Amino acid sequence: MKCLNVICRLNRTQQSAVRNSTVTAFVLLGLTDDPQLQALIFLFFFLTYLLSITGNLTIISLILLDSHLQTAMHYFLQNFSFLDISFTSACIPRYLYNIATGDKVITYNDCASQVFLTHLFGVTNFFLLAIMSYDRYVAICKPLHYGTIMSGTFCRRLVFCCWVAGLSIIIPPLSLGLNLEFCDSNTFDHFIWDALPLLKISCSNTWYMEQTVDGGFHHLRSCIFLYIKPSAKESVAINKGVSGLTTSIAAVLNPFIYTLRNKQVKKAFHNSIQRIVIFSKK
Repeated sequence: MKCLNVICRLNRTQQSAVRNSTVTAFVLLGLTDDPQLQALIFLFFFLTYLLSITGNLTIISLILLDSHLQTAMHYFLQNFSFLDISFTSACIPRYLYNIATGDKVITYNDCASQVFLTHLFGVTNFFLLAIMSYDRYVAICKPLHYGTIMSGTFCRRLVFCCWVAGLSIIIPPLSLGLNLEFCDSNTFDHFIWDALPLLKISCSNTWYMEQTVDGGFHHLRSCIFLYIKPSAKESVAINKGVSGLTTSIAAVLNPFIYTLRNKQVKKAFHNSIQRIVIFSKK
């Protein structure tokens, strides 16, 4: 009996040791398996991604080139556009590739990189929005001191602090995530690499990570709805659809909501078009 017990313990130890080594790649299920729906989804994400990149790059270019837009508010909006581009580029192109090629397999390293980047950009966006709110507060409540308070150096420091705060929030849970064990399942029920669906297929104790993820990750447009459920072990079917809207529609609308409706930006855009037309005629 003692020998049998020793053998059983050795077997359990070996099984535990090979859990992570046997799962070196994952399979993304995506939003649907229907070929016709996949074609529509591909077109939808492709168009929204192009619109998002075009709109945000336009904002960044206008603010860089037009001297009238060299203000604190537009500096923050420029960084906001950069974060939008970075966030969508970290997840949408990979999903488009998966649909176009039918290759749904992703390596563990690619998974970790995408989770890190998407969450870094998402959390940093939180802090940048808070800084933008503070900027508007100073402009409204202390207009005479606005130029002194929101100096160029101070604005750059605020943006730097946003990135540091984002890193400080995501590094602890992601470092814990590197020690997750995946028993038998390598099927990921999502179209992008997200933290909570990843916890769903893990056989480790994920309670602490769930609480950390709930407190720090993702955009406020979808946080309350996506994470209202108490456990990541429950179904994420609805969450996939909401995430799809968040990563596509929100990125398209943000340039229009925050920047392109601004009178100064409109004027700068019209002036740029006029200069392009005059230059083309020459």
